Amino acid sequence: MEVITENLHVTTHGNTDVIDITDEVANRVRKNGLNDGIVTVFVVGSTACVTTTEYEPGLRKDIPAMLERIAPTGVRYSHDDTWGDGNGHSHIRAAFIGPSLTIPVCSGNLQLGTWQQIVLIECDIRGRNRTIILQMIGTRK
Repeated sequence: MEVITENLHVTTHGNTDVIDITDEVANRVRKNGLNDGIVTVFVVGSTACVTTTEYEPGLRKDIPAMLERIAPTGVRYSHDDTWGDGNGHSHIRAAFIGPSLTIPVCSGNLQLGTWQQIVLIECDIRGRNRTIILQMIGTRK
């Protein structure tokens, strides 16, 4: 078994920007020759999250709408009282979905469904330069 760690850098636009990172993750798996194992995708920071979904226009609208229902803007958050930065809802949204996921790799391919993509969701109120850590564990070709 070998452990390979790489960083992926993504620029976001803020406000529940949903970004497909599937191809970049798959390219890194291929580039490193990972044959069988797992890749963990972890976003650094407390106001962004990663998950899988079908990356299509309807869901790119539905995901922000769902997050608005779960942790709406315009309501009082104790975080905002403490820091005054207006992004309390961003932290709640990111915590709800989570900062990481693990994908199996078999014969060099991510084991994702036909309509399943890996997405980064920027929950903060402004765009950021995000670092995503990819940690690949397994056997190489």
